[in-house]
Amino acid sequence: MRLDYQKGGKLFTFFCLYIAQSIPMSFFSTVLPVIMRQQNFSLETIGMLQLLKLPWILKFLWSPMVDRSTYSLTDFKRWIFSSELIYASIIFAVSFLHFQTTPYLIIGLIVLSFVASATQDIATDALAVISFSRKDKSLANSMQSMGSFAGAMIGGGILLLLYHKVGWANLLPFLAVFVIIALIPLIFFRYGQKEEIIKPKQQEKATANDILGFFKQKGIWKQLVFLFLYYAGLIGVLAMLKPMLVDYGYNMKEIGVMSGIVGTSIGCLASFGGGFIVRKIGRHTARLLFAICTLVTTIYFCLLVTCLPINIATLHLGITLLWGSYGLSVIVVYTTAMDCVRPGYEGTDFTIQTVITHLSGIIMGVSSGKIAALITYKGLFFVEMCIAFVSLLFILFAFKLKAPKEKDETRIIEEI
Repeated sequence: MRLDYQKGGKLFTFFCLYIAQSIPMSFFSTVLPVIMRQQNFSLETIGMLQLLKLPWILKFLWSPMVDRSTYSLTDFKRWIFSSELIYASIIFAVSFLHFQTTPYLIIGLIVLSFVASATQDIATDALAVISFSRKDKSLANSMQSMGSFAGAMIGGGILLLLYHKVGWANLLPFLAVFVIIALIPLIFFRYGQKEEIIKPKQQEKATANDILGFFKQKGIWKQLVFLFLYYAGLIGVLAMLKPMLVDYGYNMKEIGVMSGIVGTSIGCLASFGGGFIVRKIGRHTARLLFAICTLVTTIYFCLLVTCLPINIATLHLGITLLWGSYGLSVIVVYTTAMDCVRPGYEGTDFTIQTVITHLSGIIMGVSSGKIAALITYKGLFFVEMCIAFVSLLFILFAFKLKAPKEKDETRIIEEI
């Protein structure tokens, strides 16, 4: 019982850390385009807000610095606390600025805050890899995914409504305080003795191999292809869901409920359940099962725009399948990514793999609009169905049919 209590406390700590980084990011990413459009900024300028995500794409560049300075729990706590305090301080400072007079200063400060948040994420991911056994890593990833989905729902939904009522200056200080409060469970987090070395020290000097060494691992190409394909069958559908709903006559409030509340809630619940499913049936079976869910989802959307009636019931079923499949897929992606890290390079290797999924998502997100414009939503969903089918075939043929034993703590790529 004591062990279960301690494990629950660890999981809660990571949930707090992940939601602390997610809510402000979701809020800024949602509210800034609205504010800028209201103030008649050009669409080209608003489109440049995509650069806000740049720190999360480039964070692999400074992840070796975090890895090389974290050996004990105290080291990890130092990085996480300092990064989040900087994050909160910048959010608090932005609350004193007015977007009408200093828009570019505010955007610059938000980019810096995202650098701090991305740095916290590197240290948090590395600590999560070390803190849980192979069997329980999927549960840790449930906390990560739930924090992201809940953060998107709160930051991009609830806080947006509060912003319209209380304003920028009144809302941001509370957001900064929340980031700090979310750090409290980390104070009580324990891993052996406080000063105990919990990961191997790297004796050699920093080299390009800190990053390139990840790609030199035997059999790693299978994981790279898997990471690039696994989300790809869903991202295009997710990207075009809201425009499609607009084309079918639904207003912003209805779309917000269907996608922003129902969708993200389903994703959050799927992530929670997905961790237990992976823990119960193993990586390989879960990877196949969730890939089948993705394929079924794309088939459903093909049917939705060809022969099924378009109404609230059929759309909600599609949204449930879409976000549910996405929530499940996130778990198996993150869990297998944790299996592929080199000892001493946990933050770097996990970050590299998440960046690959981000790049895949960006490519599919951008391409989906062009594909839909050329060959309609029906054509886009058919393309997504083909990608999902290729992903499933790749898993069947590239990975071993037998899942690794859960007691095996090794990180052999061939057995993932």
